[in-house]
Amino acid sequence: MKNKCLMLQGTASSVGKSLLTAAFCRIFHQDGYKVAPFKSQNMALNSFITAEGLEMGRAQVVQAEASCVEPDVLMNPILLKPTTDKKCQVILKGKVYKNMSAVEYHSFKPELIQMVTDTYEKIAAANEMVVIEGAGSPAEINLRDKDLVNMGMAEIADAPVILIGDIDRGGVFASLYGTMMLLTEQERKRVKGVIINKFRGDIEILKPGIRMLEDLIKVPVLGTIPYMKIQVEDEDSLAERFRNQEDTVKPLEVAVLYLPHVSNFTDFNVFETQEDVKLRYVMGKDPIGNPDILIIPGSKNTIEDLNYLKETGWAEDIQRLHNRGRLIIGICGGYQMLGKRIFDPHRTESDLGEIEGLGLLDVETVFEMEKTTTQVEAVIPADRSDYLKGTLGMNVKGYEIHMGITKLSKESKALSTIIRSLNEDIMKDDGCINESGNVMGTYIHGIFDNIGFTRAILNNTRKMKGLKEEHSTIGSFSEFKENEYNKLAKIVRENVDMETIYDIIHSNTI
Repeated sequence: MKNKCLMLQGTASSVGKSLLTAAFCRIFHQDGYKVAPFKSQNMALNSFITAEGLEMGRAQVVQAEASCVEPDVLMNPILLKPTTDKKCQVILKGKVYKNMSAVEYHSFKPELIQMVTDTYEKIAAANEMVVIEGAGSPAEINLRDKDLVNMGMAEIADAPVILIGDIDRGGVFASLYGTMMLLTEQERKRVKGVIINKFRGDIEILKPGIRMLEDLIKVPVLGTIPYMKIQVEDEDSLAERFRNQEDTVKPLEVAVLYLPHVSNFTDFNVFETQEDVKLRYVMGKDPIGNPDILIIPGSKNTIEDLNYLKETGWAEDIQRLHNRGRLIIGICGGYQMLGKRIFDPHRTESDLGEIEGLGLLDVETVFEMEKTTTQVEAVIPADRSDYLKGTLGMNVKGYEIHMGITKLSKESKALSTIIRSLNEDIMKDDGCINESGNVMGTYIHGIFDNIGFTRAILNNTRKMKGLKEEHSTIGSFSEFKENEYNKLAKIVRENVDMETIYDIIHSNTI
């Protein structure tokens, strides 16, 4: 019997494929299916470490959460992490393969077809339903001959395709029609319907255009999804997320530097769930201002981004905030930048053998050839700062992804003690905190997802401003996300023809 699957492709990047894949995963789970997501190739700097210590794209982690299953690296066998405009780190089944140029990788793709086929078949065999996500657009005719993520993947899985267009950016009818016309006749046969996403306005005005489009492309419009404000990580709307920041005033402001090679920005999503916090991403060469908490995030190219801090004047702003006693936190690459020096003996990131850091933490980092990838559990060993009051003995969980080894001076104090890594008990220091207690660094991604820890820092900051403590409006971040997945599924279910979608899935005709 043919495996039940559905593939979502888009007319372009950022049309909402990732989010709608998560929505269908949750819908099928709610309808009683054992479901899993799959994306053969993902290009993203946002990644996650599985329980086995393997690296995969966070979009598929979100989709796995929506499916109520544990993230599995087989859901995303190829992860490409850009290091420059022309090169990327190629990660195969969770492990670094090598750095390659775009031309080198394109020539390498035919060698990956069998691996993609095998991993998909394992996912399909273990589940009753697979929701497959494409990448970019299937109408990239210059890439067709070596495609393994759009129509090439649909052929591997023998999957029916739903094409998604974004009406919010304008030209949705042209993009849907143009995409269909650039497909081959056999590829067009796989497209069983289209969905118009991010609609705002009166649907009655849109209906004549829908009927004309259906006459032109000979497939039905299966739904029009309204523009949604759902707090679910969405790989497809990063530019929109950072561009459209609300100009609101709240008791606390948390600012995150949007570095040129920023990675794992989802470390900070939890702040958006706290009603007393304004989360602001500092873009381009904008001044940092006077936030209560400044965060330097992870980076795929720490050395280049450290130079960027110095060139833009942000390094001077960071020093000014430090002098005023504001809290500065570095995560992963941001932690490395806060140290005294970074050494790159193998020229992992640049031709520079070493670079001077911001000097706010008494640590030095040496880049190694091996990448550390592990889930961790840590404990806060002491109230070493007014910002950390109430966190003594608190457990936090997260994951590490980094190439560097950071060494503390004898006088320096660690931020936390890791007590578990890769499901084994250990005892190892993580991070660092300065003597005055207002500069902290850690390698633990996801540390802020621990609501108790995050809320303690926020409340301590409030007290320093003469404000009363506030309780979190959510019980836990995981519970909050569960509610958001259910909201997402409800909106999509109400605005698409699920009966026809099930008919498409259950029919064996392409």
